[in-house]
Amino acid sequence: MKTITRLVVYLVLSLTFATVQGQEIKKDSIQKSANELKIKTLTSLKSKIESEEREFLKIEITSINKRLDDGKITAAEAEDLKKEAAKKRALNIENRLAIIDNKIALLERNDKMEDASGDGFTFRIGADDNSSDSFIYFGNPSKDKPRKYDRRTSTDIVFAFGFNNALIDGQDLEDSPYKLGGSGFIELGYAWKTRIFDNTNFWRLKYGFSLQWNKLKIKDNNYLVNTDGDISLQEYPIDADKIKFRTTNLVFPMHIEFGPSKKIEKEDYFRYSTHKKLKIGLGGYAGLNLGNMQKIKYKEDGEREKEKQRDQFEVSEFIYGLSGYVALGDVALYVKYDLNPLFKNQVVDQNNISVGLRFDMD
Repeated sequence: MKTITRLVVYLVLSLTFATVQGQEIKKDSIQKSANELKIKTLTSLKSKIESEEREFLKIEITSINKRLDDGKITAAEAEDLKKEAAKKRALNIENRLAIIDNKIALLERNDKMEDASGDGFTFRIGADDNSSDSFIYFGNPSKDKPRKYDRRTSTDIVFAFGFNNALIDGQDLEDSPYKLGGSGFIELGYAWKTRIFDNTNFWRLKYGFSLQWNKLKIKDNNYLVNTDGDISLQEYPIDADKIKFRTTNLVFPMHIEFGPSKKIEKEDYFRYSTHKKLKIGLGGYAGLNLGNMQKIKYKEDGEREKEKQRDQFEVSEFIYGLSGYVALGDVALYVKYDLNPLFKNQVVDQNNISVGLRFDMD
């Protein structure tokens, strides 16, 4: 039953990682509906432009009044500056609205498809239906839906790897029964990042799901033994070339991410970018263990042999822990620590810990 469940989980994850959206446009009526949607979006943008320019004018007038109160300019100079600012903002509104009106007029004149073949497609991974800001995207932008004015949530594929070991009660890592070199972890998942507040991108919520593979390479020819549910390390009967133990977990991480960002403003949309900015994430994760395996390689009568012991160890079924990362650019230093014990009944208290690099930073 556990094997079937694991296969189902893998299948669901594989399907979710690649969200493929395909659309074929063959009739003029479909293109007309797409144009109507774009026109509706552009029309709503006109009121936003007017509100934005008026807000900018208020800020400029406030600044002028402060200079007047501080005695840096005269009342006459302040009046002239206010008139000039009002004139500039009125012209900005006029010009920006003219651009929107021209776009609307262009869409209204072109109800029919401009592709002579009459076919089009869109393929994207990592974006919603209302955005073409995917990190993998193929298609004809003229046939895609309009870009969202404000996209608060972005998506990324998570990939991380590095060193793995176990913190053991009363021992330093140097005294660990697991080798520092040869013990590692890999994480592969999918994450959403959402801006928490309307007018600032300093605080973000990052959440998603990941598969984690944690591997321990056992030292001194020892191997794990299950004695009536009690897990301990014992010496292997013959000299083994390599003994490793691996757990596979499905977890759901959540981090509060914070750090500076740059606001990018365009005519019909704006975005916050954290590219090449300092990013700090603090949080944790919870999930389920999907399986475990001990692999032993040895030689017998000159022949290389391999023994695999699957799901024979009483590992903790419920996984939970703390994690965090610090990034300056596209790569982050990543740390995660399991608060749950490695095994349900372990002779020595030990918890898994991982340190490595994470590659889902934008």
